[in-house]
Amino acid sequence: MTSGAARAGRWVLGLTGDLFVTAGLVLLLFVGWQLWWTDVTANRAQDDTVNSLSREFAAGPGPVSAANQRPAAVPFGEAFAIVRIPRLGADYARPVLEGTSRDILMDGVGHYTGTAGPGAVGNFAIAGHRTTYGRPFHDIDRLRSGDRIVIETRTQFHVYAVRRHVIVAPSEVDVIAPVPEKVGVKPTGRWLTMTACHPKYSAAQRYVVFAELEKSYPRAKGLPADVLAAPKGG
Repeated sequence: MTSGAARAGRWVLGLTGDLFVTAGLVLLLFVGWQLWWTDVTANRAQDDTVNSLSREFAAGPGPVSAANQRPAAVPFGEAFAIVRIPRLGADYARPVLEGTSRDILMDGVGHYTGTAGPGAVGNFAIAGHRTTYGRPFHDIDRLRSGDRIVIETRTQFHVYAVRRHVIVAPSEVDVIAPVPEKVGVKPTGRWLTMTACHPKYSAAQRYVVFAELEKSYPRAKGLPADVLAAPKGG
C-alpha cells in the first residue's frame, strides 16, 4: 500500500470514529431528554392540572353523572379526577384523564374508556407511565396489601384498599374486565385497577395492582385526616 493510500485509509477510519462518537453523544442526549427532561416538563404540567382541578372542585359540583360520579360526558383527553397515594408520598397527586392514548398518558394517568367510573360498581381501570413523562406509576411495585388509594372527584373522595398485584403480558386485557380477570362475570364489587409497564424501562410486561373500594366520602364533609396518613412498613 502506498503512503497516500495509507493516509487516506487512516483519514477514513478517523472520520468513521468521529461519526460514531458523535452518534453516541446524540443518542446519550436523546436518552437524557427522554428520561429526565420529559419528567421535568410533565411534572410541571401535571401539577398545574391538579391545582386547576382542586380549584374547580372547591368551587362546587357541576353537572355530574349519578352512576359514576364523574363529570357528565367527559371529553376524550380531559382531566376529571385526582389520584392520591399515601405510600408514594404525602404530596403525591396526579390528574386522571379520560382515555389511554399515548398523548394522554404524557399528561397524567389515563382512564380506560368503557370501564367503570370512580366509586361505581365494576372496575375503574387506569394506566400510567413507569418511566418518562412524569412517570406517575414509577413505584407502583411499592404498594402493599391494605395501602389506600384515594380518587378525588368533584363530588366525592373514593378510598380504595390494595388487595393484590399480578404481572401479566400486555395481551392479557382481562385485568380491566368489570370483574378483574373474570371476563363475562357480572360485577357486584367496586374495583380499582392500576396498570403500568414492567419491568422499569421496558414494555415487555404489565404490572397490575387491584384495589377494592373501602368507602366513599361526600366532598362536602371532607376526607378524614388518617386516610392520607403515610402507611407503616415497607
